[in-house]
Amino acid sequence: MNAKEQQRVMVLNRVERGELTGPEAAKLMGLSLRQVRRLLAAYRKEGVAALAHGNRGCWPVHRLAEDTRNRVVELARETYPGLNHHHLQELLVEREGIGLSRSSVWRILTEAGIPSPRRRRPPQHRARRERYPQEGMLLQVDGSRHAWLEGRGPYLSLVGAIDDATGTVPYALFREQEDTQGYFLLLWEIIQRQGIPLALYSDRHSIFQVNPKQTASLEEQLAGERQPTQLGRALKELGIQSIVARSPQAKGRVERLWGTFQDRLVSELRLVGATTLDEANQVLWDFLPRFNARFAVPPAQPGTAYHPLEPGVCLQEVLCFKYQRTVAKDNTVRLGEHTLQLEPEPDRASYARARVDLQERLDGSLVVTYQGRVIASREAPPHPAVLRARKNSRRPGAEGAMVPTLAASLDVIEAQGNGVAGLGLQGADTRPQAGKPSPQKPSPQHPWRKPVVVTKSLNH
Repeated sequence: MNAKEQQRVMVLNRVERGELTGPEAAKLMGLSLRQVRRLLAAYRKEGVAALAHGNRGCWPVHRLAEDTRNRVVELARETYPGLNHHHLQELLVEREGIGLSRSSVWRILTEAGIPSPRRRRPPQHRARRERYPQEGMLLQVDGSRHAWLEGRGPYLSLVGAIDDATGTVPYALFREQEDTQGYFLLLWEIIQRQGIPLALYSDRHSIFQVNPKQTASLEEQLAGERQPTQLGRALKELGIQSIVARSPQAKGRVERLWGTFQDRLVSELRLVGATTLDEANQVLWDFLPRFNARFAVPPAQPGTAYHPLEPGVCLQEVLCFKYQRTVAKDNTVRLGEHTLQLEPEPDRASYARARVDLQERLDGSLVVTYQGRVIASREAPPHPAVLRARKNSRRPGAEGAMVPTLAASLDVIEAQGNGVAGLGLQGADTRPQAGKPSPQKPSPQHPWRKPVVVTKSLNH
């Protein structure tokens, strides 16, 4: 008996004992007085069995036969494994002659514990977002990889920004790839022409944020926060809020911008006959003023939210690549193939073992800073081991000439105390190269590894 039937038994028993009247029992059970009298008469005659529904234990007349249900489950597991329920329903009709509806197939397989391999996302409600009221409050940035030159030149990526309030494009440029340097150049031009915006709205590209699934380093765990990307660090120094979109629809304004550009700008490039990156950029910069004049909308509030750089802030020191390095004993720091020699200063003669910041600026120059102060530096002369390696690599018929160069460079860095981390080469192969003997490691049974046993003679 279910809970409803048990409640009716309790009420009818109280009626039998005279504790409740018929109308009171009808009110408690939510039935009419006439139905209560019928239940009471059947209860007196048949007992508790009279309260159970008459169809209990009976199958409906339109129920599928057990053979058909078992056949569908067998085909889903053995003949058609991995098919979604809708596709399986179509194949059952076409190949097996089993005419069932999709809902019937879904119900049979669900009861048998066979879920559909393709799960559909529940529908989501989307609505248009109100524009920001003032120009410069929010810029949507993105990159578009497209055949902009239609085969006449290289495949390019267009990096640009669109103002959320007015729909104008403050700046954009073509790049070979969507990279951090391209966004640095984009911000540089926007800040020089308009000022610093309040916020940037972007996707979850690794240029803007660190992958949250990536394991945090020991330094990040101790600090309790993830280290930002180069662009994220620059935005933080400029006071620009970084907002990350969860879907392409969330930044639909810049996505629709690419659709318009892939129609109009591609035609402009075709009419001019642009074939190179420089020619494409020139056409783009001539096209932007006409685009803004055609598609701009007035903001809800007059004025601008762009603000100038604060006094004392150098844009070159912010929009650059920054790396931390430990100065070697000979006062050198290294970045890739470049080695800088730090010059002595009146207040400090040596920076050995000091942690410095190495800036790679947009113009290609390298600048070393220590505690916010620029240290005079110059290109260091190559190490003798590197020169010998270069000499050996120039020999005619030398095989694997570049291998000794890298190995010799690694030996030089290790001798200077920088280590491989000072190279700026992530994932460099430090295994023994061909032609260079690797050190022999004693086996566990080597006499050197055995403990020394001292035997003392006992005098009885």
